[in-house]
Order: sequence, then C-alpha cells, then structure tokens
Amino acid sequence: MNDNDLIPDYADPWDRGSYRTGSVEVPKRRSALVALLLILVVLLMGIVVILSAVNVKLFAQLNGQQDGDMSLSIQPTDRADTPSLPEVTISQEKEACIQLQEPPADAENFTQGASLSLQQIYSQCIDSVVSITCQNDGSDSSGTGVVISQDGYIVTNCHVVEDALQILVQLDDQRQLIATLVGADAASDLAVIHVDATDLTAAVFGDSDSIQVGDAVCAIGDPLGVELRGTMTDGIISAINRDITTGGRTMTLIQTNAALNAGNSGGPLINSHGQVIGINTMKIGDYMNVNGVEGLGFAIPSTTVKSVVDQLILQGYVSGRPFLGITGEQVSDVHRYYYGLPEGLFITEIMAGSDAHAKGLVEGDILISLDGIKITDPDQLTQLLYDYEVGDTIQVVIFRRDRQYMVELTIEEAKG
Repeated sequence: MNDNDLIPDYADPWDRGSYRTGSVEVPKRRSALVALLLILVVLLMGIVVILSAVNVKLFAQLNGQQDGDMSLSIQPTDRADTPSLPEVTISQEKEACIQLQEPPADAENFTQGASLSLQQIYSQCIDSVVSITCQNDGSDSSGTGVVISQDGYIVTNCHVVEDALQILVQLDDQRQLIATLVGADAASDLAVIHVDATDLTAAVFGDSDSIQVGDAVCAIGDPLGVELRGTMTDGIISAINRDITTGGRTMTLIQTNAALNAGNSGGPLINSHGQVIGINTMKIGDYMNVNGVEGLGFAIPSTTVKSVVDQLILQGYVSGRPFLGITGEQVSDVHRYYYGLPEGLFITEIMAGSDAHAKGLVEGDILISLDGIKITDPDQLTQLLYDYEVGDTIQVVIFRRDRQYMVELTIEEAKG
C-alpha cells in the first residue's frame, strides 16, 4: 500500500489542511478603495489651488518683501488712486436739515388708537422714501433712503453706499437721478447723499427720545431690491437703547418687530403720527449670522441721525472719530503656515498723509499688537481704537520679513 492509497477519492487535491498550500480565495477587489483615494487626492489638490488663488495680493507682496528695504524709516511708494465718487460742494452756511418734532400734545401713540391710519401714514410718507441702487466693483447693491431736505439731501446707511462707484436714486415719481456722496460715518452706519433737485418732499422727523416700548411703528422700504419698492410693514417698538456690537463698533439702537429685510437698510421707521423716529439698519440675523430669526429688527434713533447728519452736511465727517490710517485683513492660517507668519492684521492700505504713512508703514506689513493687545482681525482693531481719544499715542508692533518693529503712532481724527 502506498501513500496515495490513503487519500480518499473525495479529498480536495488542494486541501489546505493536507498540503498547506495556503489560501486559494479569489483576491479581494480594491478598485473601489483606489477610486476613493483618487477622489480624495483630486479634492485636496482642488483645495490647494483655491487657497493658493485666494489673496493673490498677499502672496505677491510677501514674496516681494524678500528683496525690499527693512528700515521702517523708508517712505512707501506712491500708489494709483482708486476710483472715487464725484465731490459735492457744501456751503458752510448750510443750516441743519433735520428738525425733530414732538408728537401732537393731544395724541397717544398706543398700538390701539394711533393718531393716523396706516393708509394715511403711507400716503404722507411715501414721497419722502427713495430707492438706492449702487454700482460697485463687479457687483450691484441696493437699499433705501429718506429725503431730509427739499434741495436734494438724502440720508441712508453707510453700508448701502460705501465703496460705490455710482449711486442711482429713484424717486416715487419714477425719476432716476445720479447722487453724489456728501459724507459717510461707519461708526453710526449713516451716510448723506445729494441729488440735483429742488422739489423733493422732505420727511418729518420725530424725537426718538419720546418713544416708549409698545408704541406703534411702521417701516417703508425696498425689501430684497427695487422690484418690491415701497413695501410697508408694521409692528411696535420692542425695546429701546439696545447696545448692538457689529463690525467692531457698538451702536445704541431701537428694536422693532416690524419686518425688515435686505433692501430695507436706510429706510424710515415711522411712528403713528407719520414722523420718522429712526433709520432702519439691520435685522438680528444680519449681525449674528443667524438664519430663520424674524421680528428682531433695529433702527438708528432720530436723535443720533440728526447729530450725525448735521455734521456730515456741514463738514463731510463726524468729529472725534479715531483713525489710525491703515486698512487690513486677517492673516489666514494657510498664509501663516506657508510663510511662517505670526497672527495679525495684514495691512492692505496705508492712507496718504496719515501718521502711519509718515512713520514708514507700508502695505504688506503685519500689525501684530496695539499697546500690548494682540490684533487678529479688522473688527477688533476698530473696537480697540474707540477706547482712545484723538491725539493719544499708542505703541504698535509690526512684522516685516522675519523681524518685528515697535512704532509709536498718534491717533488722528477720521475726516471721511
């Protein structure tokens, strides 16, 4: 008997237990895994390309700094002027445009029993409400404005007209007029524009100091654009003296549940006597970046409007606003890791004639700190500046080509 006689007929000639030839299972297909890895590689390459394209100016300037002079005493090179709006000549004899009126002595402004019906308020105020369309660099924007004088002065929000290359105003009689910027104040989010007309209907402004929570109000404006021009919504004063911080500045505002949407900015908040007691500026979702929130709108009180507008018309700016002379943006994590940069504010513009310009700061420098406080974004810088008075001196730390410099700057007065 040989060994083969011991192997039963049914035995598998490749039985692993008998011959230990190893597994004969069909190899697992890994094509799905390979495809997934390829997709991930493509996505990562796409992200790198996108991030590399972002802020090309930063990359170019940071690379360019490698060969530049390291001394802060050097004066920055001249830069091409950016497009600006045509100037309007303002007479220093101009009287204040806004006069605040008291509510009628024999009228109560409760939700039930308002002095005027909503129809009467609309009829009385609509001629004083204008639509504003702005042509910006590569895009358009829109908002609302309120006529403050018969000879063409209009108040709106600063954020409606800032950086506009052209401002177009549409009146209720369908006339369209080109407007010029008289002055803007980012701290209060107010701006004054002017059109060449002498027959406008000026709004009647009431005294916001006399309002109470529960007073009936309504808003007129262009929610979502000119297509819905002249939309009226109503509600009540929900709260007064609300301190809201946005964009590095704190504003004391009127809170209302009258519906406000994008496009209502710069329009009037009106009491039950047809008097403008506020200029609408934002809703809660806008400044908190929260979706689905309704009934939480805010308006700039008429007392603030009067103070700011009078100064903008008389001198083109609001006195006492602190100014450092630089504009910047946050240094992203990508740029920090790529170039080995510190946290800070990448300076994109130095205002000619400012102290920062005189002390030799240049575009491409990184502002690291202000009086020992780290600076990481523009809003933080704006908020810190309002803790100082015009004329104060501060110590700033600047990063330039792997070295840090300490520079003393004087807080100046912003003049538009």
